[in-house]
Amino acid sequence: MTILAIAGSPAERSRSTALLNFAVQRLDLAGFPIQRLGLRDLPAEDLVTGNYMGAAAKQLREVVDSADAVLVASPIYKASFSGGLKTVLDLLDERALAGKLVLPIATGGSTAHLLALEYGFKPVLSALGARHILAGVYATDKQVRLIDDGVDIDDDVRHRLETSVDLIADHLSRTLHRPRLQTYDVGRIALDGRLSL
Repeated sequence: MTILAIAGSPAERSRSTALLNFAVQRLDLAGFPIQRLGLRDLPAEDLVTGNYMGAAAKQLREVVDSADAVLVASPIYKASFSGGLKTVLDLLDERALAGKLVLPIATGGSTAHLLALEYGFKPVLSALGARHILAGVYATDKQVRLIDDGVDIDDDVRHRLETSVDLIADHLSRTLHRPRLQTYDVGRIALDGRLSL
């Protein structure tokens, strides 16, 4: 049993990746094994050319296949999630997310991009077979502040993220007969630069 965290931001430091890291840290503290993947972990040429038959794409599909839950984070650009993330998702099989619990996480410049989560992000996840998509967590740039080597997350966003992560943990605990998630206060978290498989 694993949880896969996919960071869809092309930037090494980003708000969406900071929220993803917060969620991952909470799940890690609860003892769930996590695998991380970022855009920089896949060859750029394979992403640009859509090299479905390449070794990196094959490894990506194996990692996704072995996951019981998938957290996917992206900034919202021009009312949609990142193009880099789309190229990663295009390398997956048609039903790659079937039977998996999926949590979309997104950040954007203002609340005007909130609906991109519902009308841009979730339909692509559904097209990949996801039927168990959580409500998702959206935050504006003002709600997630990058500071020095950490992040400051507004209480409302933190609460919504914790609630979603707890749902994942509870679901996996019931499925795998593991102890329920305890409440942890991770406070400020350090930003993880490059994610790796």
